[in-house]
Parts: sequence; structure tokens; C-alpha cells
Amino acid sequence: MQRWTTRPEGSTWGDFGADDELGRANLLTPDVVKAAVREVQEGLVFCLSLPLDYPGANKLAPARFPPIIEPTRAPDGKIRFNYPRRIEDPSLTDVVCDDQVNLWCQYSTQWDSLAHVGSEYDADGDGEAEIRFYNGWQGGIDVVGPVTYGADGSAEETGPHLGALKLGVDKMAAKGMQGRGVMVDLFRHHGRARSFVGYDELMTALEAGGAEVEAGDMLCLYTGFADMLLEMQTEPDAHALHNTCAVLDGRDDRLLRWIADSGVACLIADNFAVEGIPARSGQGEKFASLPLHEACLFKLGVNLGELWYLTELNRWLADHRRSRFLLTAPPLRLTGAVGSPVTPIATV
Repeated sequence: MQRWTTRPEGSTWGDFGADDELGRANLLTPDVVKAAVREVQEGLVFCLSLPLDYPGANKLAPARFPPIIEPTRAPDGKIRFNYPRRIEDPSLTDVVCDDQVNLWCQYSTQWDSLAHVGSEYDADGDGEAEIRFYNGWQGGIDVVGPVTYGADGSAEETGPHLGALKLGVDKMAAKGMQGRGVMVDLFRHHGRARSFVGYDELMTALEAGGAEVEAGDMLCLYTGFADMLLEMQTEPDAHALHNTCAVLDGRDDRLLRWIADSGVACLIADNFAVEGIPARSGQGEKFASLPLHEACLFKLGVNLGELWYLTELNRWLADHRRSRFLLTAPPLRLTGAVGSPVTPIATV
């Protein structure tokens, strides 16, 4: 069932079907996966995840915190860590360790699902903007939180938190998120200077690295940001991190058109949000604070990967004059979540 009468300009709403929840991940077809597998020549594997307790503290995103890992407890209250089973039966020699974790889904190396960022948009043509997400899925119906916000910013409790009934990371997990990765080295051109990378700068980096981008590719941007996080050893300098390394310029219309025209399935970076936050000043009466997120997640259906660890892979590819690799990166199959930790694996 089509949920909109007017789709956002330049969007892919409806292109993959009226009820589509995957967006451009649909381009990760069997042929694309087979082409990605053909990039494997050495059988070497690279882990593209930071340790999930990085960046440390909550200085990058105040509402996100490191994981809290604790031992589980048995129904009788006994802690299940270095737990001798002889307590239950003197003849048993087993010793058990068992954990539980309180996990902020978008704290460290992560995927953004298409339910992560929507927009207030008049999709049904009645003259009133309502909360919509990719392909017209609706806030409060398909993506359901425990509160509804009024025009004055007031919050009314409206029921249980059901999360992303549509567009959640569980859909990405079922898809598998495997295809051909393409590396672009922005650090080579910008170092650790805070640089807003638009269309021209991205094309320069692509050409310098000999990288070709085809429909269905998963584009990875190495900026050196994750290296700084590791150097800070979970004690991040917030001012330094918010004012360093390359970020995409979400206000560059030519860059956004290239993302749309290129057919990339995903955009991935080792930095905080792929794009610069805060973005450059917007134009007009109303505009998005996260223009690249709006363009990718809300309009195009392009998932974003953030805070990936690309250093060792980028170095190896540069040394071997390559830019392509097999990328396998399913999120947790966590029903209803709008983002997820991920341990991506690159194979070359």
C-alpha cells in the first residue's frame, strides 16, 4: 500500500516497491555479491570495528554511553561468574562465566538504520507536515516511541516504546549487508585538519586512489578520526574531536546529487557521523540540521556506517594499489532497533 501522494524531490521512495524497508541495500544483489567475492585474492581478513568501549565517556554524543557489562545471576541470586557447578552437585567439575550487557546501540562502531532519521514532511498532500521516514513510513504508526511531541515541544506519554516496527536494523541483518567495499583515503589529502569535503574534494580523492564506484558499492571513507580515538584511550578530548579530520559537506548539492546518481548502497566512515556536525548554515525558511542524514536515510534509503576502524585495511590497500574488497557487515538482528553495533569484516 502506498502511504504517500507526493514523495520528496530526488528521493527513491517507491522505486523498490511500495512496502520496501531496505532502500538501496536492495542493490546488494547476488551478482553484486559475486563480484565482491572476486575481489578476494589473498584471503586476508581485517576487523573494521573499534573496541565497543570507545570513544569513551559521553563526550561525542551526550546521550550515549559505553557498554555496561555485568555478570548474570541465577534465580537463586547466585552470581554466575567463576561459578563452580559443584555448588549444585559435588560431582560436577564445570566452572561457568555468564554476562549481561546494557548497550547503547549507536555508541561505537555502528550502522544507522533508515528509521534513525526522518523528517517532518507533507507526504499525503493535506497541507500539514507529519513525521515520515523513508518510503513514507509514519512516525507513531510504523516507528513508535513512548512520547508524542507537540508543536511547542511538549511531550505527552502515548504508550509503550515499540521502536522501529518498519525500517529497523533487523531488516538489514536479515539482508546480510554483504557486498563490495570501496575505500577512499581522505586523510591523504586533508590530514587531521577539520575539512568539509564536497563533491570536488571527493572526486579528487577518488581519482587519486584509482577508485571506481559502481551501483551497489559500499563506499568507505578513511579520515584518521578513529586513530585519534584510539590514541586518547577512552578519555576523549571533545573539543579536539569536534574540530578535526575530514567530514562530508551535507550542504553541498553536487555531492548529494552524486550520492544519488552513483547508486552507492551505503556510506561508511571512521568519523563520528560521516557528515560534519554542526553542518554549514542552511538556506531558506526551513532545513535539516543533518542534511546528509536526511538525504541518505530519509530520501535515498542509503544506510550510514559510523565510527568504523579503517586504518589497517586502508594501509594494506594503498600498499597494494587496490581500493576494492569484500565487505561483510550485518548488524545485530535486534527487532525494532534504529541502530546497531557492528563488527564488519573486510576480506582482500
